[in-house]
Amino acid sequence: MRNMNGIRHFLRHLSMRDSGTGVARKRIVLLIAMFVCVYAVIAGRLIHLGVTREASAAQRQRTAEAVAQARPDVYDRKGRLIASDVRTPSLFAEPKRIIDVDEAAELLTKTLPDLDIHEVRARLRSKRYFAWLRREISADQQRAVHRLGLPGIGFLKEYKRVYHNGPLASHVLGQVNVDNQGIAGLEKWIDARGLSALHLAGLATNHNLAPVEIALDLDVQQAVRDELLTALKRFQAQAANAIVLDVNTGEIVSMVSLPDFDPNLPGSPKDKNRFNRLMTGVFEMGSTFKALTIAMALDSGRATLNSSFDATQPLKYGRHTIHDFHPQRRVLTLPEVFTYSSNIGSARIALAVGVDGHKAFLKKLGLLDRLRTELPESAAPLVPKNWGEINTVTIAFGHGLSVSPLQAVMATAALVNGGYLIPPTFMKRTEKEARDLGTRVIRQSTSDAMRYLLRLNVEKGSGRRADVEGYLVGGKTGTSEKVNGGRYDKNKLMTAFMGVFPSDKPRYLVLVMLDEPKKEAGAPAATAGLNAAPVAGRIIQRIAPLLGVEPRQNLPAAQSLLSTRNASN
Repeated sequence: MRNMNGIRHFLRHLSMRDSGTGVARKRIVLLIAMFVCVYAVIAGRLIHLGVTREASAAQRQRTAEAVAQARPDVYDRKGRLIASDVRTPSLFAEPKRIIDVDEAAELLTKTLPDLDIHEVRARLRSKRYFAWLRREISADQQRAVHRLGLPGIGFLKEYKRVYHNGPLASHVLGQVNVDNQGIAGLEKWIDARGLSALHLAGLATNHNLAPVEIALDLDVQQAVRDELLTALKRFQAQAANAIVLDVNTGEIVSMVSLPDFDPNLPGSPKDKNRFNRLMTGVFEMGSTFKALTIAMALDSGRATLNSSFDATQPLKYGRHTIHDFHPQRRVLTLPEVFTYSSNIGSARIALAVGVDGHKAFLKKLGLLDRLRTELPESAAPLVPKNWGEINTVTIAFGHGLSVSPLQAVMATAALVNGGYLIPPTFMKRTEKEARDLGTRVIRQSTSDAMRYLLRLNVEKGSGRRADVEGYLVGGKTGTSEKVNGGRYDKNKLMTAFMGVFPSDKPRYLVLVMLDEPKKEAGAPAATAGLNAAPVAGRIIQRIAPLLGVEPRQNLPAAQSLLSTRNASN
């Protein structure tokens, strides 16, 4: 107040001294402005000193909350919630405000026994303004720490990802890290779509993010997983895998890779249970490839359903001799090559097309390039560097070319959906959208013939144990020896069944794979027809009603299906 009175006195003095002149008035105005500026600076400095601690703490809180990102909810194709965010407290410290480091460290580790006292003490003694002590603590733990009354210890609300069905769709959804950032699967894809950019711009909260609706059906996923778990135990296999694909849209309705994991629990990316064999694994698909070989020959005009191929003797090619697992030792028609799963016949069919034609056909079906989907994880196929006739011979019956199972599913779907190669997707898609994306790779007549052959194989051939009454299942078995120490091991098998239903108008394709299944007591072998095929049949029986495919009575025989199609054409 004394300062203010002095200023007023000084101003009156100047006013009296220069009264009557314009100069005096200008000087008064200038001096008043100067004093206002000085006092404004002083006042601002006092306010800054008084609230700097609170402002910096608030800024740190905003920064910390931005680290634990909000993510969009994920729903299945029927609108059921699969993944969402919840808000959970995390424990932090402001080391510069800690009064007694040793006391604080001791009290905290007594309250939260799994904290490492040496690590806590080191963080509390640091010169930083902010340090995490424990992410995602429970409400009870928060209350217990709060009762300690320690200055410099606080809590922040963070976003935590919750997967409501545990491991059910773990390999599809993937996982997030402690900062709620996607590190695998669809979660990583969501970030790549621009979620991270929204967070950097401060525009992403759990209130304004559009939900993600995927093609997966939780009911189908549960049924498939149940059957695979049963098969895993029954056949003592190392792994069991399955895909259900809509052949007309490319939608992946189910994908199960066992063993799997619970994405709600932390774990190492190197954990073998987190390996999605259907996307990041590549395998020789065995005799399921014979469907591709025959489709190639039919579409090229090098063979017809009436063509015959000599399988009287093993086929010697250089140092290699090709045998049949079930040798007939006679000339086989093309349908017989398929139903008897003749390696010799398949090799002769591929040689009739030639190496260049074979490579071009598999290239056209997407089997020689890496398959890209929404899931970031994918593996490139293992393609022979110097592809000669012997490679065409072995690839004809499923050895010598390793692809991801989803690639094989995509290619096989094109054989039965009218001839369109449709990129698979984990998102919902209409048939029109699929056709706009699809590419015709074989003729309609070739697709018709393949539907007939696949049904014939379940009716009379190696796929009989996959048949389900009322659903006109078609398919092809595949048994391949695994490479062990650089050589094929007859005791280590990969078995598969690639099935489609209904065969007369296909809607869904089912792939089942078992890794190193054991022979059951009394069974002659551990081949696909004895394990993968019956597992696929049980899966189809359970999921067909869930997918709206009703059983039918008086189903036509495979041969009459072919006759009907030819008549209509």
